[in-house]
Amino acid sequence: RVLLMIVVASWIIAEGVSGFATSFSFLLVTRAIIGALTAVAWPCVASLTGDFFPARDRAAIYGLIIAGELVGMGIGFFISGEASTLLDWHWSFYAMAVPPIALVWVIWRFLPEPERGSQRWITEGEEDPNAASGRSAKGKNRRQQAHERQDSKSGSASPQDSVKRAHVRPREELIVHEDPTGWSLWHVMRYLLRLPTYGLLIAASALAYYFLSGARAFAMIYITQHYHIARSVVSPLVFVIGIGTLAGTVAGGRLSERLLRKGVADARIVVAAVALALSVPFLGLAIWTSSALFGIGLMTIGACVLSAAVAPIDAARLDIVHPRMWGRGEAGRMALRSTFEGGAPLLFGALSEWLGGGQQGLMWTFIIMLLPMLIASLLGVKARKTYLRDVATAAASSRADKS
Repeated sequence: RVLLMIVVASWIIAEGVSGFATSFSFLLVTRAIIGALTAVAWPCVASLTGDFFPARDRAAIYGLIIAGELVGMGIGFFISGEASTLLDWHWSFYAMAVPPIALVWVIWRFLPEPERGSQRWITEGEEDPNAASGRSAKGKNRRQQAHERQDSKSGSASPQDSVKRAHVRPREELIVHEDPTGWSLWHVMRYLLRLPTYGLLIAASALAYYFLSGARAFAMIYITQHYHIARSVVSPLVFVIGIGTLAGTVAGGRLSERLLRKGVADARIVVAAVALALSVPFLGLAIWTSSALFGIGLMTIGACVLSAAVAPIDAARLDIVHPRMWGRGEAGRMALRSTFEGGAPLLFGALSEWLGGGQQGLMWTFIIMLLPMLIASLLGVKARKTYLRDVATAAASSRADKS
């Protein structure tokens, strides 16, 4: 919570200073600082999500969080664009520095610092952590009882419940028997990369983001040239695609939670793998067709399906990681992902030139770069075989740490 306030406050300063830029180098430095500060915020959000929300709800919650990020980006583009049009480009940065001031106050006033790993009660049969303090005479509060009634109707409420019912054995050699709070980031990452599911999920999401990073860099050029439409028309079309992305993000989280409650223990992995695979034909046809109406429609569906994989993958990573490693685990993942996807625009551009350049070269580049999405889907299929054991390992590590 404190780190999040510091990051947002620093972001406000850097954003405001960007408006005073007098050279490209000046602006490059301030934007790099803002990029670093933005990256710091996500591990905080991941850790807070794990501590505030029970495992059974995390995919749906992640869907809402990511949807909020997308809405914020859309509003930000609109406000900064209007500010630069009505005044000048300096005011784009000044305008963006104002709203986060309210966010700092909201975090300070309304966001408490949770106890690390405080969602122990989510697993069936465990005691309510508040029982010892006398808040519940029977050892269970009303919230826990409500969840258990729901669990009895739905058959399964979280991956941890399913693992316990199925008597899935943890990986004994990877059970953590000490408090890992004092571990260094390198120690944490070495440990997490020994968990098969963690590496597979990182690779799958990195491949998906690799395509998205390259596509973002060249989408405007390709859409205007391939569909023969003006740039002024592209902006409303991007808004339509954004709505599809927003819908898919929320739907993916909710669908995985619904399947989880119906007894599909690895629902988060299944939804992610299927979404990644299904997005390929939709996006491929959208790239191939020369009809603007048909292409944008397919692109919207493809974006919707692809975004449905994001929230389940994010929630699944929390399932397999010890609560006291959530923040550092996400920090390491973000560093690996950023390093990997940072080269995507370079490869897209080079491959496009090698394939002849122009919109034809870009078309074949986009189609070829859909192959990593299929690989990501296959990695998700493979992760199904290791996921439940890694969930059991994380649960056993948490219990061993507390004992």
